[in-house]
Amino acid sequence: MSEAWTDIVKLHELARGPVSVKLEANEAQRAKIARDLALKSLPSLSAEVTVRPWLDGAELSGRFRAVVEQICGVTLEPFEQPLRGDIEIRVVPAGSPHARPDEEGDVELDMESPDPPDVLESDSIDVAAYVVEHLALEIDPFPRKPGAEFDYQPPPEEMSPFAVLKKLQDPEA
Repeated sequence: MSEAWTDIVKLHELARGPVSVKLEANEAQRAKIARDLALKSLPSLSAEVTVRPWLDGAELSGRFRAVVEQICGVTLEPFEQPLRGDIEIRVVPAGSPHARPDEEGDVELDMESPDPPDVLESDSIDVAAYVVEHLALEIDPFPRKPGAEFDYQPPPEEMSPFAVLKKLQDPEA
């Protein structure tokens, strides 16, 4: 994801209890995130996340708020849209017995069960990267400015020369 905005929490920091993280991306960071997510701009992005110990890893929970500027797919005009979202994710270190094993063949998915934990590459959790990931999931891939209507009028049907001749012979047709 975006390397422009990072906020690291180490797994060993959770031994003292939950860690609360308040994040607010600055202008340069928002500009880089906007480019990475193919947005016109990102006027604001902030989050409040609590990182708690979970098994041998961590659980992240919180909320983010953002304002994204996109181009309307109908009018091609830029417009801003506020977004909010929840962050709920679990992470475990590499080699954890709680990590989902690499399975080959058929994998059964249970839509009611929680997602398997993410496996960390090191003992560091980049909280900001998870905020950007959840923001990306909330962005409408087909943005439409409020009130924009798609009014397609098919071009008038072109008449063939034979249809014109038939109309001349039979004016009621």
